[in-house]
Amino acid sequence: MTATQPQHRVVSKDEWLQARRELLAAEKELTRLRDEISRRRRELPWECVDKNYVFEGPTGPLPLADLFAGRSQLIVYHFMLGPTWEEGCKSCSFLADHFDPTRIHLAHRDVTLAVVSQAPFPRIQAFQKRMGWRFPWVSAFASDFQTDYGVHFTKDEIAGEVDYNYQKTRFVSEETPGISVFCKDKAGDIFHTYSVYARGLDPIIGTYQFLDLVPRGRDEAGLAFTMAWVRHHDRYEDTYLVNPTTAYEPPAEIGAV
Repeated sequence: MTATQPQHRVVSKDEWLQARRELLAAEKELTRLRDEISRRRRELPWECVDKNYVFEGPTGPLPLADLFAGRSQLIVYHFMLGPTWEEGCKSCSFLADHFDPTRIHLAHRDVTLAVVSQAPFPRIQAFQKRMGWRFPWVSAFASDFQTDYGVHFTKDEIAGEVDYNYQKTRFVSEETPGISVFCKDKAGDIFHTYSVYARGLDPIIGTYQFLDLVPRGRDEAGLAFTMAWVRHHDRYEDTYLVNPTTAYEPPAEIGAV
């Protein structure tokens, strides 16, 4: 990164403690608010999933029920890897780097984490191997799943405004990120309980939580778009520099010149 270190007041220990206690009061208020929002999230009404979604995985076709892997709660990350893209989105890859370590902990709370993309499964498999990830990742190429949950659009649709994050907006890519949550009851019925998009994904990005602790924070204010600094984890170099004027571009498409 090229940003300079901001100048801060240097104070005595007593002054520092006073300022820190004032901030602690605000942090505790935020924690209480976050707990309240989490409670309201759990109390949202559910909607029944009536459509028979079938995905393509390493063993062949998989219905949505199989993604639960024997558990009653399922978190699906909608990963931006389009049908003709050469590789997965850098920002989604940044998030996905956090997935594998948490899966064992989620499993012991009756939760399965799975990833779904629009690309054909062989392309998913190749990119997953390159990145070294182990989480379950399936293709919705022959399914309406990504469209129905608001993360996949046609080229004609993105020429105008699309419905994303519960509002009309413009998006330069056919693929968008998100998380959808499902619950399966003892009778086998599946319910959609929650979906979240855009900045709502922040809490699952561990790297951002660490960056929020340091003086320069995320250091993204001067960038053309917030995640312009992110690279695939196998593409960082010691000489890596961020060009703050670089605008967002979807990954290159297969066969593009």
